[in-house]
Amino acid sequence: MTSYLTADPPRVQGAPASTRHVVLDSAGHSLHGVLHLPAGEGRHPVVLLLHGFPGWERNFDIAQALRRAGVASLVFHYRGCWGMPGRWSWANALADTEAVLSTLLSGEHTQMAELDTARVAVAGHSLGGFLALQAAAPRPTVRLAASISGFDFGAVTATIEADPTLLEVYLEAFASETSVLTDTDGEALVREMLDAGQSWSLRALAAAFEHRDVLLIGTSRDPVTPAALHHEPLVAAFIGAGSRLRHAVLASDHALSDKRVQLTTRVVDFVLNHL
Repeated sequence: MTSYLTADPPRVQGAPASTRHVVLDSAGHSLHGVLHLPAGEGRHPVVLLLHGFPGWERNFDIAQALRRAGVASLVFHYRGCWGMPGRWSWANALADTEAVLSTLLSGEHTQMAELDTARVAVAGHSLGGFLALQAAAPRPTVRLAASISGFDFGAVTATIEADPTLLEVYLEAFASETSVLTDTDGEALVREMLDAGQSWSLRALAAAFEHRDVLLIGTSRDPVTPAALHHEPLVAAFIGAGSRLRHAVLASDHALSDKRVQLTTRVVDFVLNHL
């Protein structure tokens, strides 16, 4: 089995591995995150690891495995969730992701001086998968992107337009997750999604990833992002656009609850091979 799954890394010269609280700025809001730094001197490659909606699963197992493999990771909360200031919305989560990614690429954050701005990747789960692809698409200096059970808002909007009876399904689903969110409800979230329409289509991003490394992981037992709607059409679009795509459908639920080792191995190997 891969060593980063079964063993702690050997001691190396220089700074020890560490876990650092960082404060990030987005539109004047102070957002809190945690930076997992591997041991050693020099600049470390880094993965911006994005949680979903509202963030019950935060993928710290992947973050820890990345660190054992020598790659830093940054996990943070979007505004309006888990006690962060500001109002929750899909657009604000995207703006926060773009701001934090720009900060990583700039190398100007004093709490993250050990990171290599030329080796930055972005990965996310569910909403985080959507955010990862949206934020990376216009930034070719992002070396690779990964989406896990990614939620394609454009695809959902199209299905609701074709079958308006599905509107109530998404109203209830979004409303059920708002207990840790600020100043929003199911109706506001559905309205924002429908207003965005196909501007939030993940398939429409495919051309931006031509000749870039992308990992797409779907799930076969997932009512939240069923592969037939959210994964398979996206794979076809990215293959057609000429991205260097790796993809798989794992037999698990939305959080990949019983496939965490397989998921972690796929993500970390992808990062090690291409970052």
